[in-house]
Amino acid sequence: MFVAHRIRLDPNNVQATYFARAAGTARFAYNWALTEWQKRYEACKTDPTLPKPSEAALRRLLNSIKREQFPWMLAVTKSAPQMALMQLGRAFGNFFAGRTRYPRFRRKGQDDRFTLTNDQIRVDGRRIRIPKLGWVRMRETLRFMGRIVSASVARVANHWYASITVETSDLPAPPAENQGTVGVDLGVKALVTLSTGESFEGPKALRTLLMRLRRLSRALSRKVKGSHNRAKERLKLAELHARIANIRRESLHRLSTSITRRFHTIGIENLNVKGMLGNRHLARAIADMGFRELRRQLEYKAAWRGGQIVLADRWFPSSKLCSGCGYRLGELGLDVRRWTCPGCGASHNRDVNAATNLRNMAVSSTASACGEEGSGPARERKV
Repeated sequence: MFVAHRIRLDPNNVQATYFARAAGTARFAYNWALTEWQKRYEACKTDPTLPKPSEAALRRLLNSIKREQFPWMLAVTKSAPQMALMQLGRAFGNFFAGRTRYPRFRRKGQDDRFTLTNDQIRVDGRRIRIPKLGWVRMRETLRFMGRIVSASVARVANHWYASITVETSDLPAPPAENQGTVGVDLGVKALVTLSTGESFEGPKALRTLLMRLRRLSRALSRKVKGSHNRAKERLKLAELHARIANIRRESLHRLSTSITRRFHTIGIENLNVKGMLGNRHLARAIADMGFRELRRQLEYKAAWRGGQIVLADRWFPSSKLCSGCGYRLGELGLDVRRWTCPGCGASHNRDVNAATNLRNMAVSSTASACGEEGSGPARERKV
């Protein structure tokens, strides 16, 4: 199992300058390789006898010309440009497989990062050794024990972080307490409502800091492009964006850890978040919640603890279905938070009822996966 730990670094001015230079080298190599790839691909269209572009060919070409054409690359670790070309090769592989879109050029200030291989780094307590630089202090120790596979150093706002990937055979977390199966309903007013009746409010970091974000954005727009004052305002705005993301991420980590620690099987709906963002009245609130990030954290943390995630069908009517008798409503507006079942007369809280239906779906799906006959109106689910 591969796990990664993201740790904030504490470099001095010399080390921070080296990081910026290495990130610039990796960015230049990536953009250079992308340009060469496009040129060779266009040449293959006119002359089919020419070889198609490949990652290995571009790596050999860069190694043969960098001492003469790009001697400044030798001032940083060799892994920075080489790993950038390997990442471009994986990006094209994902594009041809239909998983991602066409690779784009990296931009300064947005893609300031470089990757190191396992033979280039060493971790000792709260220090990490970077080639051609030496030891750099870290804010905390590495949590996971095992063989270090790689490390990526990236800049977020004005801080540098190291994401260290470790291969380990042990589960990074103890097994779940197995308090049964739980359904997780996602919403805007309450981020998560469990089938147990518990409700968790979202951090709503963007909504809380929106006025300050607008004020800094207006201040940045008034500064002259290329001036030092504009650079200062841009850094302030980037730090605020990073703070909003950190608040949201911390809240989601606490919530996902609590759910996966208690429950072995978790039923959750497969939301079309991209389609939901088309609603201009709710787009900002939906984006501020972080539905996709919460699902991602639940999936890998459940796997760490030996649990499982059961995804409901995208068209599963979790809110319109009575959890008691199975009666299905025809229409249910977003403003209706409570409704009474015409079939059995039961009064339902919209979110708790949806979470209960997701729990029932997860129970029936796991029973069907074990060879037993499932029950309930749900279709076959992905387990």
